[in-house]
Amino acid sequence: MVSGKTFPLHRAGLARGFSLIEMIAVLVLIGIVATLVVRNVMPQFSAGQANAARAQISAMSTTIEAYYMENGKYPDNLRELVGKYGLRESQLKDPWGNDIVYRRPGEAGRDFDLISYGRDGSAGGDGNNADIGSWQ
Repeated sequence: MVSGKTFPLHRAGLARGFSLIEMIAVLVLIGIVATLVVRNVMPQFSAGQANAARAQISAMSTTIEAYYMENGKYPDNLRELVGKYGLRESQLKDPWGNDIVYRRPGEAGRDFDLISYGRDGSAGGDGNNADIGSWQ
């Protein structure tokens, strides 16, 4: 026998879903975690770009020396190394997108200098804007 009582499908105390306050609290926590991650990752990314520039300049120096060994002279410009010596056009720019500077003869009696002027692309600076040279 079925009684005439009906049971509500939705009771006020058992509502499903999240309240606005709970969603805001989660978003605030996600924002805090994202801020901490970005603050810790960005310095490492910048240091990685400087290390990549050092490695790129070192590899280019080796390529220039190979050119010298084969031709008995240093190249007049870096474009002479593109193709035959395994250098690509894109490798003539540093990790910040600035042209790598090639000077022949170099300063202080060096045969040549290769220079990346850092993130700002101008001579001088410190930190991420510091110059990176083949003699360093």
